[in-house]
Amino acid sequence: MSNHWLARRRRYGALPAVLLAITAGVFAQTGTLPPGTIQIPGGTGTWGSAPPSLPAGTRMMVLEGNPAAKGMFTMRLRAPAGARLQAHWHPEAERVTILSGRARVGFGDVADEASMATFGPGSFYVNPPRSHHYVWIVEETEMQLTGVGPWEVHMVAVR
Repeated sequence: MSNHWLARRRRYGALPAVLLAITAGVFAQTGTLPPGTIQIPGGTGTWGSAPPSLPAGTRMMVLEGNPAAKGMFTMRLRAPAGARLQAHWHPEAERVTILSGRARVGFGDVADEASMATFGPGSFYVNPPRSHHYVWIVEETEMQLTGVGPWEVHMVAVR
């Protein structure tokens, strides 16, 4: 490395952080948010019915994007205790964070409770694209899913 490059790096290395601080200060002073900002304080948002492909009683809240359209989305699902979703798959990866409750997840075409992993509050897992998996909601569970749409649930045909 040349001394010239090192001198420039020392001089400009902190520039991105300084610009970010100035920008954040401007937005804080004007009270406006930058375009594309999404803020949903806890306890707010609108819950609606989940698609019929999910267990009865499951509720859904879309936080960003549109799960039925192309592009990134984030949504929350609230499923009742005892709900089960038989083997199914999604075209794209499904990133799941358990916010409350307890869910069990297994892989394969037929549910096998002995091979299921249990996920409680704060747990995170990713179901790879097209992986056959099944879910058992042990107690009422709220989970957050992020993925690339359109989000589809394809049931595995049992032979």
